[in-house]
Amino acid sequence: MSVHPGCAAAALEPEGEARGPFVQEQVSGPPDRGRVRAQRADSPAAGVLKQNGLVSRLRDFVARFAAARRVVVFTGAGVSQESGLDVFRGTDGTWSRFRLEDLATPEAFARDPERVWAWYRERYAAMRQASPNAAHRVIASWQERFPSLLVVTQNVDRLHQRAGSRRVVELHGTIWDSHCARCGRSRPTAELLEGVAAEELPRPCACGGLFRPSVVWFGEALPAAAFSEAADETGRSDVFVVVGTSAVVWPAAGLIELAAGAGALVVEVNREPSALSDLAQVALQGPAGEILPRLDAELAAWRSRS
Repeated sequence: MSVHPGCAAAALEPEGEARGPFVQEQVSGPPDRGRVRAQRADSPAAGVLKQNGLVSRLRDFVARFAAARRVVVFTGAGVSQESGLDVFRGTDGTWSRFRLEDLATPEAFARDPERVWAWYRERYAAMRQASPNAAHRVIASWQERFPSLLVVTQNVDRLHQRAGSRRVVELHGTIWDSHCARCGRSRPTAELLEGVAAEELPRPCACGGLFRPSVVWFGEALPAAAFSEAADETGRSDVFVVVGTSAVVWPAAGLIELAAGAGALVVEVNREPSALSDLAQVALQGPAGEILPRLDAELAAWRSRS
């Protein structure tokens, strides 16, 4: 899959958790509009949605979510963390150990393709070994509850598809495909690396160009069709669920602002507040693999009562 065609906005990291010199300036969110923050509840009967006597407001949230006709789920690296894959921000994040300028830019590839490929080989191997976690499976199951469900992901691991999600927009490309940096010819990464020694570059394209992973690097534009579909669906959504992203990589993070501005119910599921948490009416704090199954149980219970 080639990722060169792009929209006007540029400057991204592939999986959406990093912040670096190419990230556009953050835009502060609007003031709190009756936002509810919920932690994990102690009582299984209460489910996840209980804290500080806010049960009635949280019931209103569940009712609105359950009645939604158009739902978009927007995910970042945090949704795959429980599958054993690294996130990008924080003390243990990828960019605390590596310089993104050395690994995730077109200039880095032109300067040292061997080093870039060595790193992506390791990431590709890790993603091949990873399995979808409970969060991926719940999101996939929502297709039956919400037929129009669209997953918009900043991740390149394809764990959503492997969990069964059918409508997935990959804003930042995928590591499962590679393409020629010169002519754009696409090949599966597994096919490209077959029989190639770990320290060697993949065989060049017939045109003589080097193959590179089909991920969107810093300084590159998002695929225009992918971003257009994501923006269109976001603008029409009733519920916009944000899972596992720090919301600092633009223009992807701008979808959260778009959803909030269009009047969608914005729900954030994250281990800690993100840069755009103030746009969420409901923020559920904790691992996605724990929070989403409990939220799904609340939705199922509400429908069974209604």
